[in-house]
Amino acid sequence: MKSFSIPSLFSSSLIGSIKEQRRLHDKLKKDYRPSHFNFGPVEVYLSRHFGFCYGVENAVETAYRIIEENPGKKIYLLSEMIHNPAVNADLLDRGVSFIQDTRGVQIVPWDDLHASDIVIVPAFGTTLEIQAKLASIGIDTYAYDTTCPFVEKVWNRASAIGQKSYSVIVHGKPSHEETKATFSHSQSVTPTLVIKDFQQAQQLAPYIRKEKSADDFFDEFEGQFSKGFNPETDLERIGVVNQTTMLATDTQEIVDYLREEIIQFYQLRADQITEHFADTRDTLCYATNDNQSATYGLLKEEADFAIVAGGYNSSNTAHLVDLCAEKLPTYFIKSADNLVSISEIWHYNNRRKEEVQSFDYIPNTQPVKILLTCGASCPDAVMEEILRKLVAFFPGSTDPDMVIQQWIADRN
Repeated sequence: MKSFSIPSLFSSSLIGSIKEQRRLHDKLKKDYRPSHFNFGPVEVYLSRHFGFCYGVENAVETAYRIIEENPGKKIYLLSEMIHNPAVNADLLDRGVSFIQDTRGVQIVPWDDLHASDIVIVPAFGTTLEIQAKLASIGIDTYAYDTTCPFVEKVWNRASAIGQKSYSVIVHGKPSHEETKATFSHSQSVTPTLVIKDFQQAQQLAPYIRKEKSADDFFDEFEGQFSKGFNPETDLERIGVVNQTTMLATDTQEIVDYLREEIIQFYQLRADQITEHFADTRDTLCYATNDNQSATYGLLKEEADFAIVAGGYNSSNTAHLVDLCAEKLPTYFIKSADNLVSISEIWHYNNRRKEEVQSFDYIPNTQPVKILLTCGASCPDAVMEEILRKLVAFFPGSTDPDMVIQQWIADRN
């Protein structure tokens, strides 16, 4: 894959050296065991895969190159470049403006834009409607497009099955920028419906079986279906794609469930299934798969608690939090600043959707064992700061540089 030049404020030679050692000894990326570092009174298990993915690295490098190459020009982002507060805050400090927030609320009126302005499309991609709006102003959305290639892969998959007269079911968060973009591209080809989770897949089943009326469908799935969607006919042939950052097991559960509903209702033999259900392979990006698989590997270790770092509105990070929380106390933080002290932490509650304060989160054990990972949009620099701060909480700990240098030496 292409290598990228990431701004130094987001890089970490310490974390980079760990990643490089793991890469050299596991080029096929099949070893999901975490890296173990013993600092004395505290031990840290660092996930095998974490941090900036290909799409994020491409978007970040491109955005900073555009800023450097266009001094004095007005530079806009359609919305957040990636779901990471440190990156977005730095872009704002450099004079970049966001046209919309992550919910699609307009911040900069379209009338304020001019054909000479630069508009960067973020890694999530954008809708055909926004592309058309910018084109009407005279702005070429493809000139500064950082859409992740794995997102585009989903669009291509949806288009391909749509052209074969299947309707598309998108497993994703309806309000997420990526899902909005996928929905827009898909609905231009074929009837399209977004479902949030397995519960909504179960709600959909009676319509597949033609047991409930169209009026009920329009109430239950309001705002999630394409114009003209007809549940009486458009659910007879379907295919499932997903937002690339969803939990793989959740998507597979939905696919298996809907396929079985189709098989049972139409009484299909194995060789007849594709008459009603498209043979779609998984559309999660490689980094989402790697990070989730590495988290399962991380969770095989016995530990006292887990720290997961990333933007609070990051879908892929939230799924890592949920995986960890199933096994042990888990704290979702944005940065090392959330680690107030050895006895106090501010962290995000996924269920309540708010930042909360907890005390005495570190148990009085010897040694304390911590699982550490982060999402695909979290900079290595943030991970280094978190690691160093955690270790610093424990008097008598060995310096992280010494421990990691020895770890590298032992592997060579």
